[in-house]
Amino acid sequence: MEAFSDGVIGVIITILVLDLKVPHGESFGALLPVIPVFLSYVLSFLYVGIYWNNHHHMLHASDRVSGPILWANLHLLFWLSLFPFATAWMGENHFSAVPTALYGAVLLMAAAAYWTLQQAIIASQGPDSLLKRAVGRDWKGKLSPVAYLIGIAAAFWSPWVSQALYTAVAALWLVPDRRIENLLSSDRTRTRHKA
Repeated sequence: MEAFSDGVIGVIITILVLDLKVPHGESFGALLPVIPVFLSYVLSFLYVGIYWNNHHHMLHASDRVSGPILWANLHLLFWLSLFPFATAWMGENHFSAVPTALYGAVLLMAAAAYWTLQQAIIASQGPDSLLKRAVGRDWKGKLSPVAYLIGIAAAFWSPWVSQALYTAVAALWLVPDRRIENLLSSDRTRTRHKA
């Protein structure tokens, strides 16, 4: 499942970059029209990278895969696969209201799908699972959908406020979240000491 997901995410990143068109002209001024597309690409690249990183750690915290986990994972990959479309539409239309709101909706649905996958893994592994312990109160996971909802609504009166919210959430998740990594490390250390 991890290898398949990594492959899909790699394709998503490839499709994102293919939407960057080379400008006609050789001056710096020729770059101005592609700045919104480039900024959209950077934001989406960050989001896909954040999802890949957290997905990788989450799968390492699980010891088995069930049917519901596989379907929840496909659900997440579906929403991530819409990033290139939403990114291109938003960038090509210079962050206008409807494309910016749709971009936020895709972010919101990807967050919901990630939460669903997380809950499927916890349900499969049990309430004392490593992932359940690592997730804890998950304040970032609860704050992000609220920011996306506000960003979607804000797109209709100020798309730049939406962009600021979407960027702030990405920045929040860029701060390394070592909960799973630390628990995995401490479990390995305890296992070695018992042996």
